[in-house]
Amino acid sequence: MMLNLRHIQPSDISVCYDLKYGKKADLAWMAYNGPYFGDPLLSVAVFDKKMRSRVNDPHYKLMTVNAQIVGEVSAYWVDGDLKKWLEVGILIYQKANWGKGMSSLALSQWLRELFVVYPDIVHIGLTTWSGNPAMMRVGEKSGMTKEGTIRQVRYWQGSYYDSVKYGVLRHELQSHL
Repeated sequence: MMLNLRHIQPSDISVCYDLKYGKKADLAWMAYNGPYFGDPLLSVAVFDKKMRSRVNDPHYKLMTVNAQIVGEVSAYWVDGDLKKWLEVGILIYQKANWGKGMSSLALSQWLRELFVVYPDIVHIGLTTWSGNPAMMRVGEKSGMTKEGTIRQVRYWQGSYYDSVKYGVLRHELQSHL
């Protein structure tokens, strides 16, 4: 498996839409990617505008396996303009690609890239929820440590779930490799 993270190009947008929301989408990811927020299915126009803003965005890349788009990685500053607290996200579009180790490989690569791009930060975090045990394993397999559990704050389909925080320090990731 040849996994790569690369910047999105305008020509990728329609392919990404088809995989995420369109005719090739299975939408299984929506049940695990913060479903309690109630995010809507995006229209082609809204998705296109959002993705065009991500072309050359250092905080967003596509994940490819053997040159085929399979998902995305992202990052954002939790602390805004202070730019010392970075969080990451990862999404594989189709369920058929889950459980193959792609997420762990991609997240490990993304963490390494971000520590190079931002030499002054010492910590990168990831937040998931207890309803997504696969993402919890991905964090751990990628060298992250479970740093906190905020109990029973995510309400979904009649049940409460925990918000779970993972993080890695620069020196920990280097020793994990």
